[in-house]
Amino acid sequence: MSTVSTQPAPLEPLSQGQDRVVNDFSIQVATANGSGSQSSNNVLMRSIFQMGVPISGKNLFPSNIMGLPTWFTIRASKDNYVARKKEIDILIAMNPETASEDVRSLEPGRVVIYEQRLKLSRLRDDLIFYDVPFTKLAAEIVEEARLRKLVANMVYVGSAAEILGIEMSEVESAISKWFKGKAKAVSFNVKAARLGADYVRSNLPKKDPYRVERMDGTRGKILIDGNSACALGSMFAGVSVVTWYPITPSSSVCESLIEYLEKYRINPQSGKATFAVIQAEDELAAVGMAIGAGWAGARAMTATSGPGISLMSEFVGLGYFAEIPCVIFDIQRVGPSTGLPTRTSQGDVLSAYTLSHGDTRHIVLLPGSPFECFDFAGQAFDLAERMQQPVFVASDLDLGMNNWMADPFPYPQRPLDRGKVLSAEDLEQAGEFARYKDVDGDAVPYRTLPGTDHPLAAYFTRGTGHNEQAGYSERPEDYQDLMDRLARKPQTAKKLVPQPVIEGPEGAEIGLIAYGSSDVAIQECRDQLRRDYEIETAYLRIRALPLTHHIAEFVSRCRVVYSVEQNRDGQMGDLVRLEVGAEAAKICKILHFSGLPLDARFVTNRIVESENGKND
Repeated sequence: MSTVSTQPAPLEPLSQGQDRVVNDFSIQVATANGSGSQSSNNVLMRSIFQMGVPISGKNLFPSNIMGLPTWFTIRASKDNYVARKKEIDILIAMNPETASEDVRSLEPGRVVIYEQRLKLSRLRDDLIFYDVPFTKLAAEIVEEARLRKLVANMVYVGSAAEILGIEMSEVESAISKWFKGKAKAVSFNVKAARLGADYVRSNLPKKDPYRVERMDGTRGKILIDGNSACALGSMFAGVSVVTWYPITPSSSVCESLIEYLEKYRINPQSGKATFAVIQAEDELAAVGMAIGAGWAGARAMTATSGPGISLMSEFVGLGYFAEIPCVIFDIQRVGPSTGLPTRTSQGDVLSAYTLSHGDTRHIVLLPGSPFECFDFAGQAFDLAERMQQPVFVASDLDLGMNNWMADPFPYPQRPLDRGKVLSAEDLEQAGEFARYKDVDGDAVPYRTLPGTDHPLAAYFTRGTGHNEQAGYSERPEDYQDLMDRLARKPQTAKKLVPQPVIEGPEGAEIGLIAYGSSDVAIQECRDQLRRDYEIETAYLRIRALPLTHHIAEFVSRCRVVYSVEQNRDGQMGDLVRLEVGAEAAKICKILHFSGLPLDARFVTNRIVESENGKND
């Protein structure tokens, strides 16, 4: 392979005479946490989406109640790229505390829409400035100071819409959807958006090249966050017991699920709920309740993040050793300790995979999109009961809490898989039952549910040593036989978990391995490598642990494989190296752990630097 000798040209300053940039830019709204900007940010994003332009929205917010800076980034991409874009094209500066720094961080030729009284145009002469008196315009609508601050946010929406060419009818439609059923709020905010647009139209001629124009890139699409998708998938999977303790960024999994359950899972005849939701005193209690419900035959789940995973260790070990099904959603954030509670990470891979003391190997599903959050939730409950063990669904803050486009989710067609559960009739026909005996050679025994009306149905569920009959035993051979059987379970699981997605030409020398929310950045990176450097890559996206045979086969046909992940130590890369054995030297790690979502250019630059180094 020839040396990669050139880098793509840096961003060139944009000028007033430059050709228009249509449906391909990023907007960053800089506000303060607690200032009520969530509504306006979402209205602006949805307005662009409703014009048919593919978008993504990412919220960077602090872990306090209010007052600290927050940034909301909207990416519009005619090419359907939805990963974070490192460069900001349009800044809407609403926070005096960060305004100067935000302006200084922009590339030349970019756009600043700002509160007039901040006088930001004095800071630089190589940017395009639009000064709008947001607060003054809001005062024309409302007198009360707190409400005026909220309305000022919608003034910026109207101003940005006029500058970018977003149709006001779509802005008004987005406002009506967001404030559905609140006529007074709709009226206030529509008036505010119109004021902002009117002011720009009358006072600020267009000077920048950015433009939104109608296209057909979002037909049939929905906007949803991954946590809501996990909740929907769990409801359709038949979850009946939900136990949880609130923790960022997982809380909205259970909060959304509660709303869905209360709407769709009430018995129409009796009016009673067909589910139970319990907020526990801590994460250990929550998973203990879920395991207890799973033992009793319910489909049970909990949701947490890294600190909660740490606390759950003892009970998860019990679930693994006593072979009890439950589902644990881990929405990953930056650690260790409290870490950065509102930043994204993929740092729980090893802890989830091996959680508990002693020798454990759990099933971990790794969704990479809202659809997979929905689909894997259903698969997780099936796997938990089929394999009789806790199953993790490891998402992250970026996928879980941010806005993503998706196709509408199909109604699940596959029947629920309850696994190897023996009824009274089954026991009568079999004539014998040993709870922990491998009858079929797949390492998964049969079980009965409490209340099964047959004398053979009873057994002891033990977290201590036990034999095939579930009797207490400290005999070394009984323990070793049990652990050997548990060690064979992953071989069965490998056939049942979601298989990797493999793309790209077989002849590609360079391979990429990634998982979860990194996928969208990798897809864009591969296009950058092909377009800017004429480098073709093959790509394998891992969707579950344990790893399948596809990994070794993929690595064997590549000269080098870059394992890309969002943690400091390259946890998945280490697992891949263990899996491929003698070819481990082919694995190079590209690690992104700033807490910001992975962007394509970061990966592209690291690969190019590495390839240049190999050829020097």
